[in-house]
Amino acid sequence: MNWYFEETKSLAEDGDADAQRRLGNLYNHGDEVPQNYNEAVKWYRKAAEQGDAEAQGSLGMMYETGEGVPQDYDEAIKLYRKAAEQGDAFSQSSLGQMYRDGKGVAKDLIHAYAWLNVAQANGYESADIFKQGLGLTPEQVAEAQALSAEIYKRIEANKKD
Repeated sequence: MNWYFEETKSLAEDGDADAQRRLGNLYNHGDEVPQNYNEAVKWYRKAAEQGDAEAQGSLGMMYETGEGVPQDYDEAIKLYRKAAEQGDAFSQSSLGQMYRDGKGVAKDLIHAYAWLNVAQANGYESADIFKQGLGLTPEQVAEAQALSAEIYKRIEANKKD
């Protein structure tokens, strides 16, 4: 164990949400410590409960993939949506992909495009690749772009609260 892990763990145990998320990342990816999905879930959940959007997105991914928890698309959607509404680009892209694939939600390519569009605008570059594969008509793209604008306004309003 090195100083970074020890310091992060100490801060996480003291309730620091950022440290809890970082500790979850260490366990999830096997950095500094042996990979342990159960520990990753534990620390992501603690940070997510404090409103940490990145932790919510990471915990959503754990539920989507079934790593450290039983696979549960409904729970993944809830977590991705919480994080996405706070502006987390990873979760916005993940939510778009869930709509694209009909995982935990009804398949909806308009919503998929809209969330992917917002994710791309927030710097998640691979969202553009996901958007291109949707095969929407120009009318559907226009509808999705209008929905993107609504989503973006909602996210900006959430940031002010």
